[in-house]
Amino acid sequence: MCRLLGVSRSAYYDYEQRRCDCPDDLHHRQLLDAVQNIAKSCDYTYGSRRMKRALNALGYRVSRWKARRLMQEAGIQVKHRKKYKVTTDSNHPLPVFENQLNRQFTVARPDQAYVCDITWIWTQEGWLYLAVVIDLFSRKVVGWSMSSRMKATLVCDALRMAIWLR
Repeated sequence: MCRLLGVSRSAYYDYEQRRCDCPDDLHHRQLLDAVQNIAKSCDYTYGSRRMKRALNALGYRVSRWKARRLMQEAGIQVKHRKKYKVTTDSNHPLPVFENQLNRQFTVARPDQAYVCDITWIWTQEGWLYLAVVIDLFSRKVVGWSMSSRMKATLVCDALRMAIWLR
């Protein structure tokens, strides 16, 4: 039949496969729904290999490449989780200073005790680190500093601002 029409067998079977993958096909819609449900349940962390295994476990016989096409058609983007990176080294030869406040946060005069905190804020350009210095007497911010990197200069700049303003 293919020879009569002047079409190769591979082109015919490729056409048949694409015809079965059309959005009107009930089996194809079920596959798309299954892919979307799996992606939601795993918080969009499954790639095509794991998606193939999950679909096969549900009884859908698909290849890795079919799973990839279904994910692309459903508009599913994989979220890559970054490996946890240790940023604090508590085993170092530097001196560790004593706790001078001992949880006594009431002071008699301004500029007697400062406390500092660092937080991070997500922006469209990435993480932004904020260091704030607070006077314990007035409970007001007396110094602050922002940076895209969490380095010692971040806190030092905030403390310099607090000292300069007082």
